[in-house]
Amino acid sequence: MPNTRKQPLILALSFIGVATLYACGGGNTVTQAALGTKSVNKLSVDGFQFKDLNKNGKLDVYEDWRKTPADRAKDLVAQMTVAEKAGAMMHGTAPTTSTGYDLASLTTLLTDGKVNTFITRLSLDTQTMADQYNQMQEVAEGTRLGIPVSLSTDPRNHFQYTAGASVASGSFSKWPETLGMAAIGDAALTKRFGDIARQEYLAVGITQALSPQADLATDPRWARTNGTFGEDADLAKKMVQAYIEGFQNGSTGLHKDSVVAVVKHWAGYGAAKDGWDSHSAYGKYITFPGNNFAYHLKPFEGAFAANAGSVMPTYSMPDAALTYDGINFEQVGAGFSKQMLTDLLRTKMGFKGVVLSDWAITEDCNSICTNGAAAGTSPSFANFGTPWGVENLTKAQRYVKAVNAGMDQFGGVTDSSHLINAVTSGSLTEARLGESAYRVMLQKFQQGLFENPYVDSSTSVATVGNASFLAEALDAQRKALVLLENKNSVLPLAATVKKVYLYGVEASVASQYGLTVVATPEQADVAIVRVNAPYETLHPGYIFGTFQHEGSLAYADGNADYEAIKAASAKVPTIVTVYLDRPAILTNVRDKAAAILGNFGVSDVALFDVLTGKAKPQGKLPFELPSSMAEVEAQLSDVPHDTAHPLYPVFHGLAY
Repeated sequence: MPNTRKQPLILALSFIGVATLYACGGGNTVTQAALGTKSVNKLSVDGFQFKDLNKNGKLDVYEDWRKTPADRAKDLVAQMTVAEKAGAMMHGTAPTTSTGYDLASLTTLLTDGKVNTFITRLSLDTQTMADQYNQMQEVAEGTRLGIPVSLSTDPRNHFQYTAGASVASGSFSKWPETLGMAAIGDAALTKRFGDIARQEYLAVGITQALSPQADLATDPRWARTNGTFGEDADLAKKMVQAYIEGFQNGSTGLHKDSVVAVVKHWAGYGAAKDGWDSHSAYGKYITFPGNNFAYHLKPFEGAFAANAGSVMPTYSMPDAALTYDGINFEQVGAGFSKQMLTDLLRTKMGFKGVVLSDWAITEDCNSICTNGAAAGTSPSFANFGTPWGVENLTKAQRYVKAVNAGMDQFGGVTDSSHLINAVTSGSLTEARLGESAYRVMLQKFQQGLFENPYVDSSTSVATVGNASFLAEALDAQRKALVLLENKNSVLPLAATVKKVYLYGVEASVASQYGLTVVATPEQADVAIVRVNAPYETLHPGYIFGTFQHEGSLAYADGNADYEAIKAASAKVPTIVTVYLDRPAILTNVRDKAAAILGNFGVSDVALFDVLTGKAKPQGKLPFELPSSMAEVEAQLSDVPHDTAHPLYPVFHGLAY
């Protein structure tokens, strides 16, 4: 029957459990959102169903999935108490046991602490991770407002080489490090990597990626080089943009299939003074003797073009007066710098997302943190803090300064009392906390977490580490290998090579390629030696100084890997592959090796595919390899590829 009323007729229909709203005259349709719930009741309104998250028996704007994420976030924040807004500004560590999440401790954090964003360090089988995540969300659903948990992680999809180790069935696909993606140089492949990692993250409930690093590794000694795309700004910009487009499933902003990309570390982190890292007090400074700060901003342009959801400021503070585009930066860590977060990031760059601090910037750096643990004692995270430039302030004052600078969320902490007390004392306004809470909640709405935060564990198992993903990751490992030397065309291995001596390589893998593994170099046709880039442990009294790779980039007598190279090469043609987590100096290796392959995380299988010619190395160096430490010490920390006589220039890479 035709509608004779002047107003559009709105008719609600239900078919096979899915309601669709037809707006006659406008042609618009609204389809019932898929709802996932364990305990809250559902409300029926206009023929649709909604979750009664605040348990008040009526439909609130924030519960109405037909509304925009912005309107819903505004309504939710209006209903939040000061404590709930402050809790939303915490990004804690999800408490765990040996078998999963510590749900009792988690319940306390969610209900009493009002915290609803956590980093997960859980590493179990896929189904267990998915099931544990669902239990976490069930606890969150029972809180006063039913705010779902957002779960973040550090990168999980890169091949960290350990001799003899293999990728366990069902684990995340293992790709080369981001340096390897830069070595390949294919933005489409980097985007594909991000897309696959996104699917694997979402399958187990991880909705935030604490990556990528847009930092430029302009000082070769820097310990965080491994997580970057190298030292060339144009290449890094392209890779950062592609990475984020993969993780966020496009460049238009967040939606229900997005994993939030937290691009870091804003800005200039790679211009590390003397190459030291800012996790430790002795490495708190960045330096710009080449007046090259603008160069370090360029990769972030790619992040903003991709509409990155979040930005993490650097720990580091300038070692001297720093000015850029009329902005004079305060000499404090970026998390406390209004010039860095508000004037440059939000005003000049137009960033509207969440600013998340790096871990523990408001914590004290006591005498052990500052000077290192005494000899014979082990450093501890209990003494870890990174309040660079504001060491003289109290914790409460640091929180206020960071929020006033532009911080939205604090990494690694769950005690929001300092923010609550700041509102009570008048140091901060509740409205200011509301601004940050709004940005945090907006992302949860954009990702669809309020409708269905749960995952299907059977789907998770079928997704994470599936055969197709593993194959693509393995192919990337092959492509990322950089052929630095190939004397007398020793590679690919000739059919006459039958016997091999191995160092750092699994013998069973070599056997799969028809090779006989022998016990000594003298018995072999060739030796294959797998080594790490050199480093020193110069600060054992500092928690990060114990495991970050610092100091000299050159092989020296006594280094076990170098001794293996010398011993093998004295007897037989030797193929060396070196894991380049930093730009190794290979001057005294080049004269000994028949071939050198740089790798950025490669399995033995991928390595032998290339050694035997089944695949070809395609990588180009994402940074130059210096010829001596004297030239490294003479270069400028903020300027890329500027050693005087590099052994191998940036973008070097042979082929066969």
